[in-house]
Amino acid sequence: MTRALLLENPHSNADAAFARAGIEVIRHRGALDEDDLISALDDIDILGIRSKTEVTRKVIEARPDLLAIGTFSIGTNQIDLEAATNKGVAVFNAPYSNTRSVVELAIGEIISLSRRLPVQNDALHKGIWEKSAAGSHEVRGRTLGIIGFGNIGMQLSVVAEALGMRVVFYDTAEKLVIGNARRMNSLEELLEVADVVTIHVDGRASNKNFFGEEQFKLMKPGAIFLNLSRGFIVDIDALAARVKDGSIAGAGVDVFPTEPRGNGDPFDSVLTGLDNVILTPHVGGSTEEAQRAIGLFVSEKLVSYFRKGATDMSINMPQIVDSPALSSRYRIAWVHSNMPGALAKVNQVFAESGANIDAQQLATQGQIGYMVTDIASNIPEDAVAALAKSPETIRLRVLSRD
Repeated sequence: MTRALLLENPHSNADAAFARAGIEVIRHRGALDEDDLISALDDIDILGIRSKTEVTRKVIEARPDLLAIGTFSIGTNQIDLEAATNKGVAVFNAPYSNTRSVVELAIGEIISLSRRLPVQNDALHKGIWEKSAAGSHEVRGRTLGIIGFGNIGMQLSVVAEALGMRVVFYDTAEKLVIGNARRMNSLEELLEVADVVTIHVDGRASNKNFFGEEQFKLMKPGAIFLNLSRGFIVDIDALAARVKDGSIAGAGVDVFPTEPRGNGDPFDSVLTGLDNVILTPHVGGSTEEAQRAIGLFVSEKLVSYFRKGATDMSINMPQIVDSPALSSRYRIAWVHSNMPGALAKVNQVFAESGANIDAQQLATQGQIGYMVTDIASNIPEDAVAALAKSPETIRLRVLSRD
């Protein structure tokens, strides 16, 4: 019986997708630390996580039979991708499913902070009536600076322009300009003109401490700052200092360098209690719509890999889509070291066994190769055994096409 372990409570529609494929689902509401995760993965084929569970090299090497990991989120920095790739463990995420939710949170915070709604809300809850327009602005006509022009940044640009904002962006990669957005040549150039700065970069290690005291000093006096991307990207001590001295008029932060592992755990930050600061518990993509879409997307990718060997949209595996020949009975999925002559070697092994090959697909990515071979005849057990013993083999599976 194939079994999937789902941690951190992904949407329940994932269970239905696994059930249709005959996969038993085991759930654990919270994250697990390294040793507990290794124990929990005993007799588990597929692991599903969100952002709090760290899948380290130790975990992956301790459970060599683990087939695939799905993270029900955008980020994959909580997984040792190099270790997973070296062991032939396919990793999938949900790069698009919660984009709109993050964008809407950013827009909501831009408007709220520009109008100083947190301050006014807090005063009324304390029984203080203070009606004033001081420091309160429309977003129309103001300049939004987007750092990181990926899926979220691009969609945010479109929505912000619809509100009448001017949009500038900076990205280290070449990006297609959307609408009237203007690409800036440097981060410094963006910070000089932006009334609102929002960060949407990925979680690669090189982005750690990307935005700190030096960058905050370059921002316009009275600008607003948002971080809805990764907690370790921003120096929050420097941000807190700038909010306290008034040079930054407001901030919205959804991610933190250190976050509680579970609901109900205590939270503390240098940003708590500061005026015109919105703090949210890493909920940028946590809407019912987004979680439903993520649950379905990731589970279907994992099922497709389990049943068909398809790796399209895998983070770490060469991309192969499911397109079997109509007469094929078996698919042999071979993850191997990317070395010259792999295709010729496999075909020689199959030819010597008399196998009838319907179709083949081969893709490579760095040091890893992935080949699927569709067989119309009975499974050539001697060929499979020979391939399994090959020094290039990382993982070998035989999938029935019935």
